[in-house]
Amino acid sequence: MKNNTKLIAGIAGAVLVVAVIMVTVLNKVNGDLDVIGQGSFRSFGRMLEAASGQLEADETNAGWSLSAPDKSARFVWSQDYSKSPRYDLMLEVDAKPFLAAGLDTAKLPESYTVADEKLVVGSELGDEVLVYEAEPTALEAYGQIVENHRSAVSYHMSGDHYGVGIGHGNGVEWANDLEMNMATKEAQDKDLVFVLNPGPLIAAGVDPEKVEGWKYAVVHGASHSGKSTDSYKFLKPVSLD
Repeated sequence: MKNNTKLIAGIAGAVLVVAVIMVTVLNKVNGDLDVIGQGSFRSFGRMLEAASGQLEADETNAGWSLSAPDKSARFVWSQDYSKSPRYDLMLEVDAKPFLAAGLDTAKLPESYTVADEKLVVGSELGDEVLVYEAEPTALEAYGQIVENHRSAVSYHMSGDHYGVGIGHGNGVEWANDLEMNMATKEAQDKDLVFVLNPGPLIAAGVDPEKVEGWKYAVVHGASHSGKSTDSYKFLKPVSLD
């Protein structure tokens, strides 16, 4: 009996040690070893520096906006989800090219709206008050996405781009390195890319081949299981030179 008791105690101790190790590993994976999250934060900071002339505080949406040089598109992210009037992440683009290509706004789903010649799509992340140590910067507001909504952040290997999905197949991507695509070792040709899901727009009458200022192209990707996730997108690449 005593030997059995010692055996059981030994097994219990071993299980406890394994459990502690597993928790430590999981914490590392979710924290210090979040390569994509940390990489996206650093590259987003570099991109904001390069695009400082296109970065603005957006009081209406309680956050920040980053625009294309010609103002035809902008990405908006909130720094306080409790104050965002509608969306915490948002794309706002010039609606005129889509209207000219046949868009019937009455056929758009609720996630897409057109007002004042602007096409808007976005998503809500929550309603919490975000806490900062000091007056929040645009980069620190992005850091809240990485910390609290990590699933929205991605990495596109072939383009060497990080990105934020804003829901419904839309998003924004930016180059990991503005000089070189580290995956191909070639010069980086897409510093910043605004991405729209064409499906709802085509269903609302848009002829994708007639949308001026946007590329209608296949974006190559893969899921975590390795299954192809190639899909058509409307792309607006932007150079920050």
